[in-house]
Amino acid sequence: MSTLVKSADRTLAILDLLTEHRDGLTLTEVQRRLEFPKSSTYVLLMTMTARGFLEQDPDTRRFRIGIRLWQAGQSYVAINDLEKVALPYMETLRDTLNETVQLATLDGTDNVYIAKVDPDHHLRLASRVGVRLPAYATGIGKALLSQLDEDDLRDRFADTEFVRYTPQTVTSLPELVAAVRQARTHGYAIDNCEYTPGVFCVAAPLNGLRATTRAAISVSIPEVRKTPELIRRTIDTLCSTAHQLSLRLGYRDGAAPTTRRD
Repeated sequence: MSTLVKSADRTLAILDLLTEHRDGLTLTEVQRRLEFPKSSTYVLLMTMTARGFLEQDPDTRRFRIGIRLWQAGQSYVAINDLEKVALPYMETLRDTLNETVQLATLDGTDNVYIAKVDPDHHLRLASRVGVRLPAYATGIGKALLSQLDEDDLRDRFADTEFVRYTPQTVTSLPELVAAVRQARTHGYAIDNCEYTPGVFCVAAPLNGLRATTRAAISVSIPEVRKTPELIRRTIDTLCSTAHQLSLRLGYRDGAAPTTRRD
């Protein structure tokens, strides 16, 4: 049994077709080439135009790829560029602390891991690139959320069911708002075994990116290696690295961040 959604499949077919015809095609040309019913083709074209994924020339009536599709493509490029730029900083951070370092971006209410470097310890974080986790339950997620204004934060999580993964997990919107406020004040966020038992994490946001791109970097430490001295070194080194990487990404406030550990 096919799992394809017909209207979605047709929408993507139209995008594929118009990507190959940069000068655009008329409604009739699109309908004939794809052999779709004319009425549904018209509705799809109008919907995609209204959403900015297509645009229509008022004189020729031809449909072309629109600005929103270009913006979507730029977001993909930005994420890939971010990984390339960030990797040397992540490796230096890993070499300094000998702990797992990860890079993630924000997608709705989730953080999505886009890069990871491992230490040489046998005991290391069992995670992988491409995984998405609820941002409220991770340190890197709260660092990402600290880049949002409070109204945006509340809107995103208004209908969220806060699942308790461990006894330390944030389980309500007021609790999340408080944790994110603290992350903004301190310049970093902490995950004290909130998603994965036995794993302590410190994360800091990155600046200098496009307004629509949120990114953060984290260091994860197994509980068995966690000491006050290692936590202090991790916070200082991570925040310094995040600031240096932010400057590399175009951040213009040259003042080094001040961090609090109260």
